[in-house]
Amino acid sequence: MTEPDSFDQRLRHTANLRHPLDTVPVDSEPRGNIPNTPLVASIISFVLGTLFSLGTVLFFSGGLEYPWWATYQLGFFLAAWSAFHWGEFAVTAGWNRDKCSVDSFLLDNGATYHIANGSALVEYLITLYFKPSLKTFPYVSQLEGIALVLSGQILRTAAMIHASTNFSHSVAFRKRESHELVTNGVYSWSRHPSYAGFFYWALGTQLVLQNAICFIGFAITLWRFFSRRIQAEERALVKFFDNDYYAYRRRVGTRLPFIP
Repeated sequence: MTEPDSFDQRLRHTANLRHPLDTVPVDSEPRGNIPNTPLVASIISFVLGTLFSLGTVLFFSGGLEYPWWATYQLGFFLAAWSAFHWGEFAVTAGWNRDKCSVDSFLLDNGATYHIANGSALVEYLITLYFKPSLKTFPYVSQLEGIALVLSGQILRTAAMIHASTNFSHSVAFRKRESHELVTNGVYSWSRHPSYAGFFYWALGTQLVLQNAICFIGFAITLWRFFSRRIQAEERALVKFFDNDYYAYRRRVGTRLPFIP
């Protein structure tokens, strides 16, 4: 049997050897910090589903009188967080399977990400315990925060589904033969709708929790992260698509503040 000689031929050859339940991306290796097996993927899904269910019940019940921390705001945050991570894996598995692995849950997203979410919970609980009056502005949580979370989640999910195999959780610096420049659908509104979706989703979670400090911290940190990532990604996209990408970039903005 002759060995495939081109990069894309090797990708197709590897894909043909996979078991239907394998979660091994054909063009990259998982980080390895979380075992990349169907068993682990199912366990993570079960844990996230359980957390989502508990959070949803807590949210729709309006919170509990006891314990003091069991509020509808915390319930919504937990439900939104677990739904986001499960959704990242589910959408990748459904519309972009060649890139699907246990890393698609985005739970191995670096220490900064987990510190940020941990800090959000700490700020919320400390403020709720010592100054509960600062968490009693329902229009911030129920209108602005929830609306921003849902809008951001819908935008990101729509971007991933519409881009399909052209989407990647990591910046691609090597162009595949099948890689196309997607400029229609939600991509006609934003050049980076998945980034914009996550940005507004994350800020929405802090509005739900009414975390003033973390809201500012999230905004600054995420803006800096996406600003640098977009610059790196667009350098690669210019190499891939040349004048087509220049024209697209002139026509469509990012929809992120101060990032044209």
